[in-house]
Amino acid sequence: MSTKSDLEKVFPSERQEGGDHYKIKIQPFHFVMENNLNFFQGNVIKYVVRYQKKNGIEDLKKIIHYCELEIERLRNNKS
Repeated sequence: MSTKSDLEKVFPSERQEGGDHYKIKIQPFHFVMENNLNFFQGNVIKYVVRYQKKNGIEDLKKIIHYCELEIERLRNNKS
């Protein structure tokens, strides 16, 4: 009989390293990959999903920072 640990080794998507702040129906990683999102979008999704269970205001500030970086990138690409 297989144990939970055995299954987690074979299926890494069945485990989470370091905490339970992503214990939701779909892991952010899977959502990002299934929707072909870029790095910026993936990070925003990650922090939105976890902020209430992990770093609170710090994660919200990270979302804002990533949005500011993306705005800057888009502005620079227009010229």
